[in-house]
Amino acid sequence: MIDAVRPKASWVRLFAILSLTAIAALSGCTPPPPPPPKVVAPPPPVAGNPLDRDLPSYLRLPNTPPGTTPLRVGVILPFSSTNPGTRNLAAAMLKSAALALFDGGNSNILLITADEGAGPDTAGAAAVKLLGQGAEIIVGPLFGPSVAAVAPVARDRGIPVLAFSTERSVAGNGVYLLSFLPQSEVKRVVNYAVSQGHHNFAAMVPQTPYGDLISTAFSDAVKSAGATTVDIEHFTPSTNTVMAPSAAIAKSNADVVMIAQGGSVLRAIAPSLAFNGLDPSKVKLLGTGLWDDPGVVKEQALTGGWFAAPEPNADNSFNEKYRAVYGAAPPQLASLAYDAVSLVALMSNGTPYHRFTPAALMDPNGFGGVNGIFRFNADGTTERGLAVLEVQSDGFHIVSPAPRTFQSSSF
Repeated sequence: MIDAVRPKASWVRLFAILSLTAIAALSGCTPPPPPPPKVVAPPPPVAGNPLDRDLPSYLRLPNTPPGTTPLRVGVILPFSSTNPGTRNLAAAMLKSAALALFDGGNSNILLITADEGAGPDTAGAAAVKLLGQGAEIIVGPLFGPSVAAVAPVARDRGIPVLAFSTERSVAGNGVYLLSFLPQSEVKRVVNYAVSQGHHNFAAMVPQTPYGDLISTAFSDAVKSAGATTVDIEHFTPSTNTVMAPSAAIAKSNADVVMIAQGGSVLRAIAPSLAFNGLDPSKVKLLGTGLWDDPGVVKEQALTGGWFAAPEPNADNSFNEKYRAVYGAAPPQLASLAYDAVSLVALMSNGTPYHRFTPAALMDPNGFGGVNGIFRFNADGTTERGLAVLEVQSDGFHIVSPAPRTFQSSSF
């Protein structure tokens, strides 16, 4: 654990060595017994030029004991992005990685950074650089096109990638997405609604790539849960374009309506449904992760609605540690970098260049993270243990807690 009384000199030294840092294992990642039925993992990525052993040319600290093979972890993030917010996020994610290392102090694990830059070309070159320095696994990049550029470079060397993109299309074949995917949120809340006796589902989704993703995920989740999709209405995400689709939804005979929208447009849609005759005492409103916003509680028409998200305050411990060390609150996605390097450290006792196998990364028991349990699917996406929250005037209330293990398939 980190506290505010630790000597600041240690942090000066930590960043004086720039990208060479040590990572600690994440406490609480021990898989819960007993194990579920064995899951057959897909074969490992085919490597044309496998990086499978230590070489003298690889990067190492001057004080590395003879005969020791460091665990080199490549980190690719957009440190030089032209967008200030993106640069700040990249810096915070690297700080979170350093926080994970400082929690345990494993000096045999090195972080080696490279710049994602502003596009795929820079990211691909970053991967080449890191693999040339002996990186055994890559953490990052942040954006989908960059992940797509890094993937074939890493795959050629048989090196897995723990990326942060939400673009599902770049996952798989050695690329694992540690991000929060909307599909998981939709599946969780739909399954919960069915468990509470709801059967006829409708949805309002924006005419955007996000809306297209939600529309597919919604249809799949409803079908998988044994329920019926009675209508999906698309709308231009604007407060003055929601009345017509709201009227159609109100006439659809649905007993559940998912609204895949946030902000002012969400707060316009909810009362428009009631205006068009939808009875809030008989029809349950569902949301996506866009509802995880304090402003949602201000709209009375959303009271009683459900959405899936990590349990409130699940990340308090991480936030407090980050603030104690850096003097500021972390941005929301910073915890993903903490989880990534902590997961790497959890597997660090295996044979160098042979420890990050698909079977190890896709342990069906999953892992413990800042925001709850998670595990990787065979397609490279992440399944997370999410809670179902209900909107009330005084905040979000847990109506179905986040699972603590992956033993049950009910979530």
